[in-house]
Amino acid sequence: MLGGSVYIAFIRFAISLAGVIILFSEMSESRFGRKKTIVCYGCFSLVVLILASAWYVADWKSCVRIVAFAMYACFAIFAIMISSDSVYLSIYKLALTFYLLAVFLIGGLEAAVIFFDGNVWADIATRVILILLMAFVIEKKQKSSIKGFGEYVEKEADKFSVAIMIICILLGMGFILNPDINGTSPYRIYQIVVNFILTGTLQLLVFRFYLHVGIEREYERENQLIQMNHRLLERQMELLEESVESGRRIRHDVRHHNAVITEYVCNQQKEELLQYLKEYDREIDQGMVEMICANTAVNNILSAYTRKARRAQIKVTMDIDIGRKLDIPNIDLVAILANAYENAIYACMEVKKCSEEKECFIHFAMKIRKNKLIIFCSNTCRRKTGLKGGQPKTEFTGGIGVSSIIKTAEKYGGDYDFKNENGVFVFRLIMNIPSDI
Repeated sequence: MLGGSVYIAFIRFAISLAGVIILFSEMSESRFGRKKTIVCYGCFSLVVLILASAWYVADWKSCVRIVAFAMYACFAIFAIMISSDSVYLSIYKLALTFYLLAVFLIGGLEAAVIFFDGNVWADIATRVILILLMAFVIEKKQKSSIKGFGEYVEKEADKFSVAIMIICILLGMGFILNPDINGTSPYRIYQIVVNFILTGTLQLLVFRFYLHVGIEREYERENQLIQMNHRLLERQMELLEESVESGRRIRHDVRHHNAVITEYVCNQQKEELLQYLKEYDREIDQGMVEMICANTAVNNILSAYTRKARRAQIKVTMDIDIGRKLDIPNIDLVAILANAYENAIYACMEVKKCSEEKECFIHFAMKIRKNKLIIFCSNTCRRKTGLKGGQPKTEFTGGIGVSSIIKTAEKYGGDYDFKNENGVFVFRLIMNIPSDI
């Protein structure tokens, strides 16, 4: 069944390799452009087909046993190099592709043996039909799902998951390397069906698991954004209440100041009037809202949280050196600054719960260097503040904000790190300022 001339073998090799390339391409994007990708796949296919045909001529018995696995192993290495996906995600997609390879290889062979008395062309035709059918189903039904959850696999995949992938590949190898490939007994058919079901179930479980984990993380991020918006609204309400109260106080004081000025004028006490006006100017300057920087959004959010921190007896220092306008949307700036400042205040409050006499501080800095925005925040924290995966654990930040900071930073190709330096928590961020928004 697997014998025949080298031309028949070449056609089988070509169809199998083309099927693998088509199926993998349906699930994974190349890191190169369309033309370059086609050239790369074409050159790779030509080399592999020549080597496989030469092997078949030299020793066809060993070739028919393991050539499919050998070709796929070469393709796996090539696919990881050409794919734009991470290694973990590429392994998952290669495992799924290998499963589909087993489907059309074994499906073609068994269909030809059972229904067409081992006809070679029936095997080839069945393979082509199965490849086209699977490519159609992936394109119309599963392509968006597979690509949509790719981000979840990249972030959540671990060594256990890689082990699952290897198991799937080994099960697929069982189909290809089975020496009793020509058998048509009921047990052989039963074995094939069970192996396909087991392998498919593993693939489905991995897919559903990461899809569920990814959706759950998306819900967590949305919940964090809602809570962040709620906190920002609270800060805005505080600003509004302070403005209303300040307006009432000014209106009340103006009447008294007018009465005093009138009295000085009536008594022609010019020196005393000038002295009073100087004192009044100093009082106005002291009561003015602190101007931290020229950027309105940054100034407002930092002012609001600075007042909150100082009311909690936290010493705050600022080093802000940015212009009036940044080519970063205000919503993204606020997401980073509000969450970083909120977490810093939370950490200081946790320290004060343990020791009210402890002097806590927050130092906040923002600078622009060329096309980079640099944000630095250091604050008092508990010495046991822990990190997990390079990020502060949720119990030390109030459970809010870190993922929002990271997501916004990654949006602009930013680099960030969190450290606990013996009771001083340090957050640093450098991200690109886009030229056009």
